[in-house]
Amino acid sequence: MREFLTRLEQATALDRVGDRLQRAVQGTLRSQRVRDVLHGVFLGHPLHPAMVQVPVGAWISAAVVDLLPGQRRAATALVGVGTVSALPAAVAGFNDWAALSRDQRRVGLVHAAANTVGLALYASSLAARLNGRHGAGRALAYLGLSAASAGAYLGGHLAYKQGAQVNQSISDLHLISDGWHGVGELAELPQRKLVTREIDDVSVILYRHGDDVTVMLERCPHQSGPLGEGEVQEIDGHACVVCPWHGSAFRLNGGEVVHGPAANDQAILPTRVVDGRVEARLP
Repeated sequence: MREFLTRLEQATALDRVGDRLQRAVQGTLRSQRVRDVLHGVFLGHPLHPAMVQVPVGAWISAAVVDLLPGQRRAATALVGVGTVSALPAAVAGFNDWAALSRDQRRVGLVHAAANTVGLALYASSLAARLNGRHGAGRALAYLGLSAASAGAYLGGHLAYKQGAQVNQSISDLHLISDGWHGVGELAELPQRKLVTREIDDVSVILYRHGDDVTVMLERCPHQSGPLGEGEVQEIDGHACVVCPWHGSAFRLNGGEVVHGPAANDQAILPTRVVDGRVEARLP
């Protein structure tokens, strides 16, 4: 299985389909507001993994209920709930997928294909049940659960092995030792400009506004983009740093994500000024 997944990550033949589908998704979901909602920016957490709990829970429940006598209506209702709720979950998933790197998109493409097969089988199961063919409906549902389970396995590989839509920068906090660390003289920091420094070999960005200084992890939580090379923009009345790679934006006064594809907030380090020197420490 590990060999198969490695080959899947390196399967450049999938790029022809993947690149076209990526352009189609990006061309369809043009609204920044819609993309942000689908990424889960308003939650500070990716939306797609939360949404899939509904169809997966309904389908697994249907598989159990199908084993019980006299529960045809309940099983049909659960299959219907799972099938309908899978559609918005898929839209959120495609929105996340379109902002991933190519090796992640290859695995994600097969993940989506397996889930599409599962959804089609469950839709067929629902149609069979509504037409009174409950035996065929049960068989189609178990086939659909098998396909959806394969898709879920690939989704786990995407998240846990390839790091898709997980916070790429948070591990940097584990490399910073306890205590206060000097990051520069306050008088030497330019107003409202990004400055890159290091704390225990961890790159951070400094942003001075008056006598207040923000110290933020420099790696973007989405795909490790260099925030120190990004632009400072005012968004909704707040100074924000915009990642130069994929456009994720974070408030410089708190680290909250404002625009995706990142769905996680960026870590901010507490600061103080001692004898004119700016110091930062772990949160």
